[in-house]
Amino acid sequence: MGSQVSKQVDRRKAIHVEKKTLSELKGSGEDYPGSDYYPSDRKNWMSGLDPERVHIKNIVWPGTHDSATNRVGVPLVTRPFAQCQSLSIYKQLALGTRVLDIRVQEDRRVCHGILLTYSIDVVINDVKKFLSETQSDIIILEIRTEFGHDDPPEFDKYLEDQLGEFLIHQDDHVFDNTIAELLPKRVICVWKPRKSPQPKAGGSLWSAGYLKDNWIETDLPSTKFDSNLKYLSEQPPVSSRKFFYRVENTVTPVADNPVLCVKPVTGRIHGYARLFISQCFAKGFADRLQVLSTDFIDKDFVDACIGLTHARVEGKA
Repeated sequence: MGSQVSKQVDRRKAIHVEKKTLSELKGSGEDYPGSDYYPSDRKNWMSGLDPERVHIKNIVWPGTHDSATNRVGVPLVTRPFAQCQSLSIYKQLALGTRVLDIRVQEDRRVCHGILLTYSIDVVINDVKKFLSETQSDIIILEIRTEFGHDDPPEFDKYLEDQLGEFLIHQDDHVFDNTIAELLPKRVICVWKPRKSPQPKAGGSLWSAGYLKDNWIETDLPSTKFDSNLKYLSEQPPVSSRKFFYRVENTVTPVADNPVLCVKPVTGRIHGYARLFISQCFAKGFADRLQVLSTDFIDKDFVDACIGLTHARVEGKA
């Protein structure tokens, strides 16, 4: 018992030190090219940057982690341990989110671990609603079979039937295209089954290798921040890369810590997206930044990504 208490005391000290480290680093500044740019219309922000000038590879995509968890589990009982977003998929898209991370199980229900929520139909309908209300904004829709679950039967056919008219086909040349060159197609759908065959080259769905990341399981904010910088620095520049690389500005509850609810834990790193971008510039590898995701997405996070995208379009970054 005593050793466990001592372990928890040490854990709390480590968290305090790491939060202080990021706070002090923030004092060095969060400016970067585009940091002072704010879109007039987040719902149509890609349209506002001129689709004929915006290349897919140069977009800094604001994304959400475990996107469809706003109603996961039982309110006040299990939800606080699995909820990573408070907004619906439609509201996230209207806010400016452009990369969605959806986990499904064998019955086509969205899940986070063992906890279930609504049918995938809810997600697809929200995506379609957003697409019907906008004209030029592109979405990356990642759908994967959650760990510990089986693939939904014939799920690739389901996605093609539901989104076929919007799907941008798997093709390395897409990265060099402008948004205007891809329209009216507007969805890059990455399907990541666990056992079913991967989508094939040239098909309407994209395989797992086209959206990569380096996830580490930690609730320590500075550790995750530094890990994100390290792994990003090892990637090729977006100018030559033929896959999307995602950085997750999140930390997650771990079993040996008394705080197991998502929101207070991920809050330890949530406010440091602008600092992360500025550090990428300071360290000389901002040209590798592409997808930046978060829990509980908000306007400032979206604006931080849009600002850097604008700077790239204008040739300032």
